Amino acid sequence: MGGPRGAAARPFGCAGTALKLRVLAVGKAPKWIDDGVAHYLRRLPPASRPELTIVAPRRGFTDEQRLLAAVRENEVAVILDRRGRDITSDGLATLLADWRMAGRDVALLIGGSAGFDAEARRSAAQVLSLSALTLPHQLVRVLLAEQLYRAWTILHHHPYHRA
Repeated sequence: MGGPRGAAARPFGCAGTALKLRVLAVGKAPKWIDDGVAHYLRRLPPASRPELTIVAPRRGFTDEQRLLAAVRENEVAVILDRRGRDITSDGLATLLADWRMAGRDVALLIGGSAGFDAEARRSAAQVLSLSALTLPHQLVRVLLAEQLYRAWTILHHHPYHRA
């Protein structure tokens, strides 16, 4: 998977045409996780910052059911799961640019400690893997925030990303 496709792949977050991203996660996180997420999201221009939605526990519903139910009708659901398709930082930048060009709103779902079952993975538009390692779901919030910032820098030819 290569880098962004030419000049036509304009960055997410351009004025008036920003890609609307939401990160959906379950449960509260420790302060150091929230601080790590905030650190990377603050680096993004306001128009490019994803909305972080914490899905509250609900009796009788699994984490994955609550996450999938929180996806808005106009959003494409993208599940982050170690069994998903491997993606590079350049590949993520390309996906973000493609979604932006297509006018898609995207919900990136971070599962709870049990992850996502096969049915949930089949219901998503895409299933992506940040790593083949099993990562703590709360730590994935920080990793995803950093990768979203990195993707933005790739699309803006900022020196942060060194391929």
